[in-house]
Amino acid sequence: MGFFDGYNVATSGMSAQRTRINTVSANIANAQTTHSADGGPYKKQNVIFQEILLNKQAEKNDFGLKSDTTSPLPSIGVGVREIVDAKGQPILRFEPSHPDANKEGYVAYPDINPVIEMTDLIEAMRSYEANLSAFKTQKTMDTKTIDILKG
Repeated sequence: MGFFDGYNVATSGMSAQRTRINTVSANIANAQTTHSADGGPYKKQNVIFQEILLNKQAEKNDFGLKSDTTSPLPSIGVGVREIVDAKGQPILRFEPSHPDANKEGYVAYPDINPVIEMTDLIEAMRSYEANLSAFKTQKTMDTKTIDILKG
């Protein structure tokens, strides 16, 4: 494990959770958007994460030799694989005077539950804070190690 691996893991987690916070915030902000650029109601978005793995060719063991190719790759963080549109169907409400109402008087609203979105937002914020705490802990450990080595 390298000197900066702890920092890399924590910062990758913070970056991924920041993307999730931004996506969930956009969902909350557009919960009542009935007309988007593609013509229909806003489509809720979800973030898909993926693990980031060490480069197998560059990985070496304690003796400077390449590692066994049959061993699993250790993870070094998390990243955003993609942001996808949710599969939920729009919710139809009878509002004949609304400018986006169809011929029958129904308006299509996004299938976004603000309570669920706020829960997701709080969870993403807590995960971000946990990664920040891990970063600070790594920094404290490194500072104390340097102090011991100097002393």
